[in-house]
Amino acid sequence: VQLQASGGGLVQAGDSLRLSCAASGRTFGSYALGWFRQPPGKDRSFVAVISGSGGTTRYADSVKGRFTISRDNAKNTVYLQMNSLVPEDTAVYYCAARLFGIADTRSEYGYWGQGTQVTVSS
Repeated sequence: VQLQASGGGLVQAGDSLRLSCAASGRTFGSYALGWFRQPPGKDRSFVAVISGSGGTTRYADSVKGRFTISRDNAKNTVYLQMNSLVPEDTAVYYCAARLFGIADTRSEYGYWGQGTQVTVSS
């Protein structure tokens, strides 16, 4: 599966942004889709994941209540709605895919998109 992330940009603290990740392939619904982020000079870390059916989600503690992950299997697209953004959310955001169950560890994902930059100013 090939992934293409988009939707990043420069926003102010408190603003909202929605990221999208479009995937190729006819078996999109078989993949759990995750979002990770990598701030400048730091490691890439887990943000959120959604199961193939969309029925199960998991979030990093730092984004719970502010970010929402969703997917549209008819459009082969996963979304990350980000509300109440803070400067600490500044990072390159990556979408990733893995077959079957959800996971929150980077090493468990075999497919990665190219990343989209999100910058939150104070």
